Amino acid sequence: MADEDRTATRRELVRDERGGWLVVVDGFAQSHVDLEDPEDLAFEYVAHFAAALATVTSGRIAVTHIGGGGLTLARWVQRVRPGSPQVVLEPDTVLTDLVRRELPLPRGHAIRVRPVDGRSGMAALRTGSADVVVLDAYAGGRLPAELATVEFLTDCARVLVPDGMFLANIADEPGLRYAARVAAGARAVLGHTAYLATTEVLKGRRFGNGVLLASRAPIDVAELRRAVRRAVVPTGVLDDAELRRRVPDARALTDAEPLASPPPPASATRGRGWGVR
Repeated sequence: MADEDRTATRRELVRDERGGWLVVVDGFAQSHVDLEDPEDLAFEYVAHFAAALATVTSGRIAVTHIGGGGLTLARWVQRVRPGSPQVVLEPDTVLTDLVRRELPLPRGHAIRVRPVDGRSGMAALRTGSADVVVLDAYAGGRLPAELATVEFLTDCARVLVPDGMFLANIADEPGLRYAARVAAGARAVLGHTAYLATTEVLKGRRFGNGVLLASRAPIDVAELRRAVRRAVVPTGVLDDAELRRRVPDARALTDAEPLASPPPPASATRGRGWGVR
């Protein structure tokens, strides 16, 4: 299946060998959706999001998603935390229409998709309205520069409840210098950070995605490590001190000096190179 607007952007839903669908935009696999089993999280970093969310207080949680794609994580939250109110900020209305038409959301969900970009969408949200803010917005395989600055992270912190958690999908090259810069900004705003990724990514063996956690409250790294022990792919966690040691001179990004995440390797299309389990 495919759908296009008047721009060069191409959006496709591609059936895969797992029995689900890949949501592909301009050749980049953005999401995997299994309508029969929303807990089947094919992408490693989405499974890492789930591991982080598993450490959040049980019961319903209010989640704001910056970036929608196939609404994979929102579907997972609805399955494991039924009735959780969720807001998704997704400016690509053509993609949203395609996903909702061909990959319908489950009955009884409380997922609202707003056709706005991350900056303006977050600015319009009420202070203290989210238990969790999830940043997973990519264009051309890169995290947009304006979504990684201290100013934007400050607005994300405003939307969080006092003990809320910020999560971000950050693609980076070996060395994690970009992730460290985003972490420096998150640390300046919220105080506590941690980073989880596959051991291959943490050891610098390949370009890959990791999940940054940030919170005003101390992060239970021990609980996080217990959660990732169940991961299909070997996964590790860097606590705040370890993350600082990786790149001790990391400077936070700002609106005056923004920077997008590094461009992905050519193999990061149709799911290749993005850590599909």
